Amino acid sequence: MHPAPWLANPHRSPGATAPGETDTAAVRSFHRSLPGYRETPLVPLPRVADELGLRAVLVKDESSRLGLPAFKMLGASWALYRALAERCDPAPSPDLEGLRKALPGREPVRLVTATDGNHGRAVARMGALLDLPVTVVVPRGVSETAVALIRGEGCEVEELDSSYDDAVRHAADVATADRSGLLVQDTSWPGYEDVPQWIVDGYATLFTEATEQAKDLGLGFDALFVPVGVGSLAHAAVQFAATRAACDVVAVEPDTAACVQASLANGELTSVETATTIMAGLNCGTPSYLAWPDLAAGLSGCVTVTDEQAGTAMEELAAAGVDSGACGAASLAALRTLASLGERSLALGPDSVVLLLNTESRAKKSEDG
Repeated sequence: MHPAPWLANPHRSPGATAPGETDTAAVRSFHRSLPGYRETPLVPLPRVADELGLRAVLVKDESSRLGLPAFKMLGASWALYRALAERCDPAPSPDLEGLRKALPGREPVRLVTATDGNHGRAVARMGALLDLPVTVVVPRGVSETAVALIRGEGCEVEELDSSYDDAVRHAADVATADRSGLLVQDTSWPGYEDVPQWIVDGYATLFTEATEQAKDLGLGFDALFVPVGVGSLAHAAVQFAATRAACDVVAVEPDTAACVQASLANGELTSVETATTIMAGLNCGTPSYLAWPDLAAGLSGCVTVTDEQAGTAMEELAAAGVDSGACGAASLAALRTLASLGERSLALGPDSVVLLLNTESRAKKSEDG
Protein backbone atom coordinates (compact mmCIF):
# COMPACT_ATOMS: atom_id res chain seq x y z
CA MET A 1 0.00 0.00 0.00
CA HIS A 2 1.32 3.45 -0.90
CA PRO A 3 1.88 5.47 2.28
CA ALA A 4 -0.27 8.51 3.01
CA PRO A 5 1.41 11.93 2.86
CA TRP A 6 0.40 12.54 6.50
CA LEU A 7 -0.49 10.28 9.38
CA ALA A 8 -1.35 11.73 12.77
CA ASN A 9 0.01 9.42 15.45
CA PRO A 10 -2.96 7.59 16.97
CA HIS A 11 -0.79 6.32 19.84
CA ARG A 12 0.70 9.61 20.96
CA SER A 13 0.89 9.91 24.73
CA PRO A 14 2.26 13.28 25.85
CA GLY A 15 4.33 12.86 28.97
CA ALA A 16 5.05 9.18 28.37
CA THR A 17 8.44 9.88 26.78
CA ALA A 18 11.09 10.52 29.40
CA PRO A 19 13.86 13.04 28.73
CA GLY A 20 17.21 11.51 27.95
CA GLU A 21 19.21 10.53 31.04
CA THR A 22 22.64 11.32 29.62
CA ASP A 23 24.81 14.16 30.90
CA THR A 24 24.46 16.51 27.94
CA ALA A 25 27.23 18.77 29.26
CA ALA A 26 29.67 15.84 29.26
CA VAL A 27 28.62 14.87 25.74
CA ARG A 28 29.16 18.37 24.47
CA SER A 29 32.49 18.63 26.27
CA PHE A 30 33.65 15.48 24.51
CA HIS A 31 32.53 16.83 21.15
CA ARG A 32 34.45 20.03 21.79
CA SER A 33 37.62 17.96 22.15
CA LEU A 34 37.29 16.61 18.59
CA PRO A 35 39.15 18.22 15.67
CA GLY A 36 37.08 20.86 13.90
CA TYR A 37 34.34 21.30 16.52
CA ARG A 38 32.21 24.39 16.12
CA GLU A 39 28.52 25.07 16.47
CA THR A 40 26.59 24.50 13.27
CA PRO A 41 24.44 27.46 12.20
CA LEU A 42 20.76 28.02 12.84
CA VAL A 43 19.45 29.64 9.67
CA PRO A 44 16.14 31.59 9.52
CA LEU A 45 13.90 31.11 6.48
CA PRO A 46 11.77 34.27 6.68
CA ARG A 47 10.21 33.86 3.22
CA VAL A 48 8.96 30.38 4.09
CA ALA A 49 7.63 31.59 7.44
CA ASP A 50 5.78 34.49 5.81
CA GLU A 51 4.33 32.28 3.08
CA LEU A 52 3.07 29.67 5.55
CA GLY A 53 1.86 32.18 8.15
CA LEU A 54 4.32 31.16 10.88
CA ARG A 55 6.33 33.28 13.28
CA ALA A 56 9.62 31.68 12.24
CA VAL A 57 11.05 28.72 10.35
CA LEU A 58 14.62 27.86 11.37
CA VAL A 59 17.03 25.32 9.88
CA LYS A 60 19.68 23.66 12.02
CA ASP A 61 22.27 23.22 9.28
CA GLU A 62 24.35 20.08 9.80
CA SER A 63 25.93 20.19 6.33
CA SER A 64 29.38 20.54 7.92
CA ARG A 65 29.81 18.88 11.30
CA LEU A 66 33.19 17.95 12.80
CA GLY A 67 34.84 17.86 9.39
CA LEU A 68 32.17 15.70 7.76
CA PRO A 69 29.11 16.62 5.68
CA ALA A 70 26.47 15.34 8.13
CA PHE A 71 25.42 15.17 11.78
CA LYS A 72 26.30 11.50 12.25
CA MET A 73 29.72 12.14 13.81
CA LEU A 74 27.95 13.39 16.96
CA GLY A 75 26.46 9.99 17.69
CA ALA A 76 29.28 7.79 16.42
CA SER A 77 31.96 9.62 18.39
CA TRP A 78 30.15 9.60 21.73
CA ALA A 79 29.08 5.97 21.35
CA LEU A 80 32.66 4.96 20.64
CA TYR A 81 33.92 6.87 23.67
CA ARG A 82 31.38 5.10 25.89
CA ALA A 83 31.95 1.65 24.39
CA LEU A 84 35.74 1.88 24.55
CA ALA A 85 35.76 3.51 27.99
CA GLU A 86 33.93 0.48 29.36
CA ARG A 87 36.92 -1.64 28.32
CA CYS A 88 39.38 0.54 30.25
CA ASP A 89 40.12 0.58 33.97
CA PRO A 90 40.26 3.31 35.02
CA ALA A 91 37.93 4.94 32.53
CA PRO A 92 39.60 7.62 30.40
CA SER A 93 38.71 11.27 30.71
CA PRO A 94 35.80 12.26 28.40
CA ASP A 95 37.91 13.78 25.65
CA LEU A 96 39.64 12.48 22.55
CA GLU A 97 43.16 12.70 23.95
CA GLY A 98 42.18 10.82 27.10
CA LEU A 99 40.65 8.06 25.01
CA ARG A 100 43.71 7.85 22.75
CA LYS A 101 46.04 7.49 25.72
CA ALA A 102 43.90 4.74 27.29
CA LEU A 103 43.81 2.42 24.24
CA PRO A 104 47.43 1.32 23.65
CA GLY A 105 48.18 -2.00 25.32
CA ARG A 106 44.51 -2.98 25.55
CA GLU A 107 42.86 -5.86 23.73
CA PRO A 108 42.73 -5.18 19.96
CA VAL A 109 39.51 -3.69 18.61
CA ARG A 110 38.04 -3.70 15.10
CA LEU A 111 35.08 -1.38 14.56
CA VAL A 112 32.28 -2.81 12.39
CA THR A 113 29.15 -1.10 11.08
CA ALA A 114 26.61 -1.08 8.28
CA THR A 115 25.64 2.17 6.61
CA ASP A 116 23.79 3.78 3.76
CA GLY A 117 26.28 6.64 3.82
CA ASN A 118 27.11 9.10 6.54
CA HIS A 119 27.08 6.91 9.66
CA GLY A 120 29.68 4.55 8.23
CA ARG A 121 31.92 7.41 7.22
CA ALA A 122 31.69 8.86 10.73
CA VAL A 123 32.66 5.53 12.31
CA ALA A 124 35.55 5.24 9.85
CA ARG A 125 36.71 8.77 10.71
CA MET A 126 36.70 7.92 14.41
CA GLY A 127 38.64 4.75 13.67
CA ALA A 128 41.28 6.85 11.91
CA LEU A 129 41.46 9.29 14.83
CA LEU A 130 41.94 6.40 17.27
CA ASP A 131 44.17 4.29 14.99
CA LEU A 132 41.66 1.42 14.97
CA PRO A 133 40.78 -0.79 11.97
CA VAL A 134 37.24 -0.41 10.63
CA THR A 135 34.99 -2.55 8.43
CA VAL A 136 31.99 -0.81 6.84
CA VAL A 137 29.21 -2.82 5.16
CA VAL A 138 27.30 -0.96 2.44
CA PRO A 139 23.97 -2.08 0.90
CA ARG A 140 22.84 -1.51 -2.66
CA GLY A 141 21.59 1.94 -3.57
CA VAL A 142 24.52 3.84 -2.07
CA SER A 143 26.25 5.98 -4.70
CA GLU A 144 29.76 5.22 -5.93
CA THR A 145 30.78 8.66 -4.70
CA ALA A 146 29.57 7.93 -1.16
CA VAL A 147 31.33 4.55 -1.14
CA ALA A 148 34.55 6.19 -2.36
CA LEU A 149 34.37 8.78 0.42
CA ILE A 150 33.93 6.04 3.03
CA ARG A 151 36.94 4.18 1.61
CA GLY A 152 38.84 7.46 1.67
CA GLU A 153 38.73 7.35 5.47
CA GLY A 154 41.12 4.37 5.32
CA CYS A 155 38.67 1.60 6.21
CA GLU A 156 37.69 -1.72 4.65
CA VAL A 157 34.39 -1.56 2.73
CA GLU A 158 32.16 -4.56 1.93
CA GLU A 159 29.50 -3.84 -0.70
CA LEU A 160 26.39 -6.05 -0.70
CA ASP A 161 23.71 -6.41 -3.34
CA SER A 162 21.02 -6.40 -0.69
CA SER A 163 18.90 -4.09 1.47
CA TYR A 164 20.02 -1.94 4.38
CA ASP A 165 18.40 -4.33 6.85
CA ASP A 166 20.38 -7.22 5.33
CA ALA A 167 23.57 -5.16 5.56
CA VAL A 168 22.95 -4.57 9.27
CA ARG A 169 22.52 -8.30 9.87
CA HIS A 170 25.71 -9.02 7.94
CA ALA A 171 27.69 -6.43 9.90
CA ALA A 172 26.47 -7.98 13.16
CA ASP A 173 27.65 -11.39 11.94
CA VAL A 174 31.05 -9.98 10.95
CA ALA A 175 31.52 -8.40 14.38
CA THR A 176 30.46 -11.58 16.17
CA ALA A 177 32.83 -13.74 14.13
CA ASP A 178 35.82 -11.51 14.98
CA ARG A 179 36.98 -11.73 18.61
CA SER A 180 38.12 -8.12 18.34
CA GLY A 181 34.91 -6.94 16.65
CA LEU A 182 32.95 -4.02 18.13
CA LEU A 183 29.65 -3.39 16.37
CA VAL A 184 28.84 0.34 16.18
CA GLN A 185 25.33 0.36 14.77
CA ASP A 186 22.75 3.15 14.89
CA THR A 187 19.81 0.80 14.99
CA SER A 188 18.95 -1.77 17.62
CA TRP A 189 17.28 -5.09 18.37
CA PRO A 190 16.70 -7.13 21.53
CA GLY A 191 20.06 -7.65 23.18
CA TYR A 192 21.79 -4.87 21.24
CA GLU A 193 20.80 -1.60 22.83
CA ASP A 194 23.72 0.07 24.65
CA VAL A 195 25.66 1.38 21.63
CA PRO A 196 22.50 2.58 19.82
CA GLN A 197 21.45 4.45 22.98
CA TRP A 198 24.86 6.10 23.24
CA ILE A 199 24.50 7.19 19.62
CA VAL A 200 21.15 8.77 20.45
CA ASP A 201 22.74 10.44 23.48
CA GLY A 202 25.43 11.93 21.23
CA TYR A 203 22.83 13.75 19.18
CA ALA A 204 21.89 15.81 22.24
CA THR A 205 24.61 18.31 21.31
CA LEU A 206 22.66 19.27 18.19
CA PHE A 207 19.55 20.14 20.22
CA THR A 208 21.51 21.87 22.98
CA GLU A 209 23.16 24.15 20.43
CA ALA A 210 19.88 24.84 18.63
CA THR A 211 18.13 25.76 21.89
CA GLU A 212 20.84 28.25 22.82
CA GLN A 213 20.91 29.75 19.33
CA ALA A 214 17.12 30.15 19.23
CA LYS A 215 17.17 31.70 22.70
CA ASP A 216 19.59 34.33 21.39
CA LEU A 217 16.89 35.18 18.83
CA GLY A 218 14.23 35.33 21.55
CA LEU A 219 12.60 32.14 20.27
CA GLY A 220 11.69 28.65 21.40
CA PHE A 221 10.44 25.69 19.36
CA ASP A 222 6.85 24.63 18.81
CA ALA A 223 7.52 21.88 16.28
CA LEU A 224 10.50 19.87 15.01
CA PHE A 225 10.59 18.21 11.58
CA VAL A 226 13.08 15.33 11.66
CA PRO A 227 14.22 13.17 8.71
CA VAL A 228 13.95 9.50 9.72
CA GLY A 229 15.82 6.39 8.61
CA VAL A 230 15.79 3.91 11.49
CA GLY A 231 14.74 6.69 13.87
CA SER A 232 17.75 7.36 16.10
CA LEU A 233 17.75 11.12 15.47
CA ALA A 234 13.98 11.20 15.92
CA HIS A 235 14.48 9.32 19.18
CA ALA A 236 16.81 12.07 20.35
CA ALA A 237 14.27 14.65 19.17
CA VAL A 238 11.36 13.22 21.15
CA GLN A 239 13.56 12.96 24.24
CA PHE A 240 14.51 16.61 23.75
CA ALA A 241 10.88 17.61 23.19
CA ALA A 242 9.97 15.92 26.48
CA THR A 243 11.92 18.71 28.20
CA ARG A 244 9.76 21.40 26.53
CA ALA A 245 6.36 22.60 27.73
CA ALA A 246 4.76 21.86 24.34
CA CYS A 247 6.72 20.79 21.29
CA ASP A 248 5.52 18.59 18.43
CA VAL A 249 7.92 16.22 16.70
CA VAL A 250 7.09 15.19 13.13
CA ALA A 251 8.90 12.27 11.50
CA VAL A 252 9.78 12.71 7.82
CA GLU A 253 10.29 9.67 5.57
CA PRO A 254 10.62 8.90 1.86
CA ASP A 255 7.40 7.53 0.43
CA THR A 256 9.50 4.53 -0.65
CA ALA A 257 10.68 3.64 2.88
CA ALA A 258 7.98 4.69 5.33
CA CYS A 259 8.69 2.17 8.09
CA VAL A 260 7.85 4.53 10.95
CA GLN A 261 4.52 5.48 9.39
CA ALA A 262 3.68 1.78 8.91
CA SER A 263 4.63 1.09 12.53
CA LEU A 264 2.45 3.95 13.80
CA ALA A 265 -0.46 2.76 11.67
CA ASN A 266 -0.12 -0.84 12.91
CA GLY A 267 0.63 0.04 16.52
CA GLU A 268 3.73 -2.17 16.51
CA LEU A 269 7.21 -2.30 15.07
CA THR A 270 6.75 -2.99 11.36
CA SER A 271 9.18 -3.65 8.51
CA VAL A 272 8.48 -2.50 4.96
CA GLU A 273 9.98 -3.23 1.56
CA THR A 274 12.09 -0.32 0.33
CA ALA A 275 12.83 1.02 -3.15
CA THR A 276 15.46 3.28 -4.64
CA THR A 277 15.28 6.93 -3.57
CA ILE A 278 17.50 10.01 -3.75
CA MET A 279 17.06 10.13 0.03
CA ALA A 280 19.49 7.21 0.37
CA GLY A 281 20.30 7.93 4.00
CA LEU A 282 16.64 7.44 4.91
CA ASN A 283 16.17 4.25 2.88
CA CYS A 284 15.60 1.95 5.86
CA GLY A 285 12.94 -0.71 6.18
CA THR A 286 12.75 -1.27 9.95
CA PRO A 287 12.69 1.26 12.81
CA SER A 288 15.14 0.88 15.66
CA TYR A 289 13.82 -1.46 18.37
CA LEU A 290 15.22 0.86 21.04
CA ALA A 291 13.65 3.98 19.53
CA TRP A 292 10.23 2.54 18.82
CA PRO A 293 8.53 2.92 22.25
CA ASP A 294 9.49 6.59 22.51
CA LEU A 295 8.61 7.25 18.86
CA ALA A 296 5.20 5.63 19.38
CA ALA A 297 4.53 7.77 22.45
CA GLY A 298 6.26 10.99 21.44
CA LEU A 299 5.79 11.59 17.71
CA SER A 300 2.91 13.84 16.70
CA GLY A 301 2.78 12.19 13.31
CA CYS A 302 4.63 11.26 10.15
CA VAL A 303 4.92 12.95 6.75
CA THR A 304 6.13 11.11 3.66
CA VAL A 305 7.74 12.95 0.77
CA THR A 306 8.57 12.04 -2.80
CA ASP A 307 11.92 12.35 -4.52
CA GLU A 308 10.50 15.21 -6.57
CA GLN A 309 9.44 17.10 -3.45
CA ALA A 310 12.82 16.55 -1.80
CA GLY A 311 14.60 17.75 -4.94
CA THR A 312 12.51 20.92 -5.08
CA ALA A 313 13.23 21.60 -1.40
CA MET A 314 16.97 21.16 -2.04
CA GLU A 315 16.84 23.93 -4.63
CA GLU A 316 14.78 26.18 -2.33
CA LEU A 317 17.28 25.73 0.50
CA ALA A 318 20.20 26.34 -1.86
CA ALA A 319 18.61 29.65 -2.88
CA ALA A 320 18.47 30.54 0.83
CA GLY A 321 22.17 29.75 1.25
CA VAL A 322 21.74 26.33 2.88
CA ASP A 323 23.75 23.43 1.42
CA SER A 324 21.31 20.55 1.79
CA GLY A 325 21.22 17.01 0.51
CA ALA A 326 17.95 15.25 -0.25
CA CYS A 327 17.64 13.78 3.24
CA GLY A 328 18.01 17.13 4.95
CA ALA A 329 15.76 18.93 2.47
CA ALA A 330 13.03 16.38 3.20
CA SER A 331 12.20 18.30 6.38
CA LEU A 332 11.28 21.43 4.41
CA ALA A 333 9.38 19.34 1.87
CA ALA A 334 7.41 17.81 4.74
CA LEU A 335 6.51 21.20 6.22
CA ARG A 336 5.24 22.31 2.82
CA THR A 337 3.32 19.04 2.41
CA LEU A 338 1.58 19.52 5.73
CA ALA A 339 0.73 23.11 4.84
CA SER A 340 -0.66 22.09 1.45
CA LEU A 341 -2.95 19.55 3.07
CA GLY A 342 -4.43 22.18 5.35
CA GLU A 343 -3.64 19.88 8.26
CA ARG A 344 -4.33 21.66 11.54
CA SER A 345 -3.61 18.87 14.01
CA LEU A 346 -0.30 20.49 14.97
CA ALA A 347 -2.08 23.78 15.63
CA LEU A 348 0.66 25.74 13.86
CA GLY A 349 -0.15 29.40 13.43
CA PRO A 350 1.23 32.95 13.43
CA ASP A 351 2.94 32.46 16.81
CA SER A 352 4.58 29.13 15.91
CA VAL A 353 8.31 28.52 15.53
CA VAL A 354 9.31 25.48 13.47
CA LEU A 355 12.74 23.84 13.55
CA LEU A 356 13.84 21.91 10.45
CA LEU A 357 16.86 19.61 10.61
CA ASN A 358 19.15 19.70 7.58
CA THR A 359 21.04 16.51 8.26
CA GLU A 360 23.58 16.53 5.42
CA SER A 361 25.20 18.54 2.68
CA ARG A 362 24.37 18.20 -0.97
CA ALA A 363 27.95 18.06 -2.17
CA LYS A 364 29.20 15.07 -0.10
CA LYS A 365 32.66 16.48 -0.67
CA SER A 366 35.67 15.48 1.35
CA GLU A 367 36.53 18.06 3.99
CA ASP A 368 39.50 18.54 6.25
CA GLY A 369 38.76 17.82 9.87
